[in-house]
Amino acid sequence: MHIAVLGSGYVGLVSGACLADFGHRVTCVDLDAGKIAQLRAGRIPIFEPGLEQLVASNAASGRLSFSTAIEDAVAAADVVFIAVGTPSRPQDGSADLSYVYRAAETIGTAMRGFTVVVTKSTVPVGTGDEVEQIIARSSRGGDFAVVSNPEFLREGMAIHDFMQPDRIVIGTEDARARAVMAAIYQPLGGSVPILNVTRRTSELIKYASNAFLAMKITFINEVADLCEALGAEVPDVARGIGLDQRIGPKFLNAGPGYGGSCFPKDTLALVKAARDHGVPVSLIDTTVEANAARKQAMARKVVTACGGSVKNKKVAVLGLTFKPDTDDMRESPSLAIIDALQKQGASITAYDPEGMATAARLLSNVEYGLDAYSIADGADALVIVTEWSEFRALDFPRLGAMMKSRILVDLRNIYDADQLAEHGFLYTSIGRQDRVQAGQIMQAAE
Repeated sequence: MHIAVLGSGYVGLVSGACLADFGHRVTCVDLDAGKIAQLRAGRIPIFEPGLEQLVASNAASGRLSFSTAIEDAVAAADVVFIAVGTPSRPQDGSADLSYVYRAAETIGTAMRGFTVVVTKSTVPVGTGDEVEQIIARSSRGGDFAVVSNPEFLREGMAIHDFMQPDRIVIGTEDARARAVMAAIYQPLGGSVPILNVTRRTSELIKYASNAFLAMKITFINEVADLCEALGAEVPDVARGIGLDQRIGPKFLNAGPGYGGSCFPKDTLALVKAARDHGVPVSLIDTTVEANAARKQAMARKVVTACGGSVKNKKVAVLGLTFKPDTDDMRESPSLAIIDALQKQGASITAYDPEGMATAARLLSNVEYGLDAYSIADGADALVIVTEWSEFRALDFPRLGAMMKSRILVDLRNIYDADQLAEHGFLYTSIGRQDRVQAGQIMQAAE
């Protein structure tokens, strides 16, 4: 099958490469000529484990190509995937659909013969109806069907999630389009549940899924605060409730709040849609507010660990991206935490395996290092914000000898207080009873 993917960002590039690996002939299209030149040269503009190899193998086979000629790609395609950005509008949090609508108009003028138009971008409920109207107007009676087929890709695990999905959601009332979509995903076999629903239902499934996961993260973060107050251990609480099959263990790791390209944007868009239709969504409203407050609370936790003030102190930050195994800095907790610490007079050094180039464009007055040790030299405190694997086996005798004060704030609960106490560190984590004796506190401050 000939497929055109409009948009070669995170979703478009991963989807295009995986569809080519299924055996389809895929053209990934982007108006950014520089990005297309990079892709043709085998350079991947985003970091995603396994993606470079997947793109290279399918490009070499001739199944995957890259182009700026959107009209040519659409004209040759049986199926066109829309995978362009839908960023939040700063005014009200609603999704900016201008890229989607622009793509729809181009599809209408360029398509030839029956074409299935698939919306992969995350869009508000009813967007498919508008896309359908735009294509109908621009095509002047062309033969097509619009399908909602939302993505459920975790950054850092995107290829696995595309190749081994929990479910495939296909939103259309058109029998021909449903048959085409079944053929596209046929290589996955019959083991993956395929949910055939109406287009509007499909659009809402995506938003509802992300809102629920965001609430789950926010819930365990609030439970972590309760654990600190009541003398309980949040990892054990999370495991205890996660073993309940009605709840499940995923997204129950307490931390500094959610970030990334999906949860912040999608919760805001769902709140805006609900308000527009007069439907209260107080749980989602509270989730958005609590997550913003969470990031500020993490900055206060660092200040408290430093004795109540970070003025003229050097704070070393480990991890900048919103999660490990990605270079995505969008809405990362590190941005809010660093900004809050700087406003209280701290100087910041930072290291991240993949996110520093982007962070440098978003943050001011931050000194970046080559590894954890280079940024910890002379630091008053070390803060773990993102749980990259290389941060899980730090050399604490080496760090202790380099740092001005042996203070570690672990916002991802990677380590154990007893382990840090052996090396004289004052240790602070999330939702746990950090067992630090007075003598160790004095030693940390020396």
